[in-house]
Amino acid sequence: MPDEQQPVNAQSTIAAWRAIDAAANRAAEGLRVVEDFVRFGLDDRHLTTIVKNIRHDLAAALQQFSSETLHSARDTQADVGVTVTTSGEQARTHLAQTATSNLKRAQQSLRTLEEFSKLVQPKVSAHFEQLRYRSYTLEKGITMTQENRERLASARLYALIDGCQNAENFSQIVADLIAGGVDIVQLRDKTLDDRTLLARARQLREITAATSTFAIVNDRCDIAALADADGVHVGQEELSVKEARAILGVGKLIGVSTHSIDQARLAVLDGADYIGVGPTFPSQTKSFDQFPGLDLVRQVAGEIRLPAFAIGGITLENVGQVVEAGISRVAVSGAIAGVNDPREAAKEMKRRLIVKND
Repeated sequence: MPDEQQPVNAQSTIAAWRAIDAAANRAAEGLRVVEDFVRFGLDDRHLTTIVKNIRHDLAAALQQFSSETLHSARDTQADVGVTVTTSGEQARTHLAQTATSNLKRAQQSLRTLEEFSKLVQPKVSAHFEQLRYRSYTLEKGITMTQENRERLASARLYALIDGCQNAENFSQIVADLIAGGVDIVQLRDKTLDDRTLLARARQLREITAATSTFAIVNDRCDIAALADADGVHVGQEELSVKEARAILGVGKLIGVSTHSIDQARLAVLDGADYIGVGPTFPSQTKSFDQFPGLDLVRQVAGEIRLPAFAIGGITLENVGQVVEAGISRVAVSGAIAGVNDPREAAKEMKRRLIVKND
């Protein structure tokens, strides 16, 4: 028979309270540093709100403990860990590392809180466990935002094209778009059979391989994988980010179409590399019952720093409205790919996208 659980003696109880007290301080301090990073470093209102909520929920959970008990058990002067340091604790090479280190510190502290609270107040333990899981999702959102801001820092102009009349025509248009300064080319064609679609995707990969232009396939993760494209773009009714990642693996770009601020927020936490925001204006290539329009552009620009491309009916005539609304990345199709001179149209569109730190 298993041994019966023995009651915790006084010395062990004091040790548990000391561990809880120290972990509570570390977790709160770490989360505050992370909040300051996403607030001032990333300027991301969405992630700042998430950190703030976690920090406030931590404070609520800690209120289940008596502050008098925690303080009476505290003995900083006799704490053997106070003088134990490593060289790595003082090393910081960039701002993002400060956030990463402090988030790890908070996560480890939450684990300590979870385990030691089982000895003195078991009902509170589950709260710390859930906060720890939420911190993992937060970490993913911060990491993906930071990394993709760097990876797609110069990506402003995104072109969507179909398979064209033939392979030669397709190659020429892609070449013209690249020469015109297009940063991302997406192959989107719902009419081609799979073999032809794969052939076009491989063409796109081959043409862009020696350039800085990314090759993306719409919807079809299988085609993107076989063509070794740079990534895939999915909609709200298509594969999730998790499912697309399972097919393409890490390192590939996964973009998500979003039509509301809630969808945009979720895409950040799901691990999208960038988002499409729209439709901004009525489009000839896709029909929608409602248009979130420039209001959604303003909402996303106001709180999300994951790379976001406004999409839907954007032309040379109205792209200035998009930039004024706060987003200087756009995805277009007919406005540059469907004109007589795609190269010049792309150059002019690129000129009208005022580069700013977004």
